Amino acid sequence: MTRVVAQGTFDLLHPGHVHYLEDAASYGDELHAIVARRANVTHKPKPILPDRQRRDMVAALAAVDDARLGHAEDIFVPIEDITPDVIVLGYDQHHDAAAIEAALADRDIDCRVERATGREPGYDGELLSTGDIVDRVLDRRE
Repeated sequence: MTRVVAQGTFDLLHPGHVHYLEDAASYGDELHAIVARRANVTHKPKPILPDRQRRDMVAALAAVDDARLGHAEDIFVPIEDITPDVIVLGYDQHHDAAAIEAALADRDIDCRVERATGREPGYDGELLSTGDIVDRVLDRRE
């Protein structure tokens, strides 16, 4: 059985997230999604939705076999617990695949790192970014 890990913030779940998780699932037999804790999100604005709500939304998707929150101090703890064969990074995630591979090697975790494909909007007005969704809501509410 090939275990796959996908991870992200998954704030305001949208079609881009669904595409990422479905693409990640295609790399193996079992998809584990790790949802970043709000406190650990430092590269962009903090999530709007609470940790558990974001995890529950991801867990509800058919492509996901298991969804869990990331570890509060060490992002590699869930990876060590899951022992994946593949980690699939999101198409536009900021992560450096080579740095992740090096960290995995340092911890004697034998898995490869891949990058998911992107998804173009399927129709005019479809939003594939949490930031774009927030911007549209603000524009329409002002």
